[in-house]
Amino acid sequence: MFGNNKKKEEKTGHASQKLVPIKDIRDGIAILDDGTMVSVIICSSINLALKSADEQTSIILQFQNMLNSLDFTVQFVIQSRELDIRPYIASLEEVENAQTIDLLKIQTREYIEFIKTFTEKSRIMTKSFFVVVPFTPSLVSKKGGMASLLPFDSASKNEKSKVTDERFQEHKTQLDERLSIVEGSLARTGVRTALLGTEELIELFYRTYNPGELTKSVKQ
Repeated sequence: MFGNNKKKEEKTGHASQKLVPIKDIRDGIAILDDGTMVSVIICSSINLALKSADEQTSIILQFQNMLNSLDFTVQFVIQSRELDIRPYIASLEEVENAQTIDLLKIQTREYIEFIKTFTEKSRIMTKSFFVVVPFTPSLVSKKGGMASLLPFDSASKNEKSKVTDERFQEHKTQLDERLSIVEGSLARTGVRTALLGTEELIELFYRTYNPGELTKSVKQ
């Protein structure tokens, strides 16, 4: 009976892996099953409502110019997550324990309980903004004496699986050029950007594909 359950779990795990199109993550770059290389930029937000009419127009025009100037596709992603208040509560409890005056200790404890009650009754959400920049390499092969350009989608499985260090660095250079264009264009709109590294990408994808586990950990 236990053997059958183990086989079912293994089959479920393999089936779940097929839903995730990520083959590898190297140097802050996600390599997809079809050979596409993807980098992710995290961006700050701008509250247009606090800007003057002229500033709003300028920001919108700069963003429009960025979109019109790109000769490659990008993806804008907004993630909403329930705020994890536990680190803040932990820091308050450290302050409480360090208090030597009884009145301040009581007030700190009351504030902690207020924060806990407030966050339990009201779902406080945080938003993160990302720009996904892809680069799909192509394979050059010769058929009948003529060179033909083949995308990774039409390449053989062996060709798709071979990502040598030399090819990776070559394609990474071209991806970096795209990243520079996007980051520079966003900077002109007043948006601050940061490129996600390998560990940050792994955490981002884990949170994306396992939202249930994150929710459970927040509620515990």
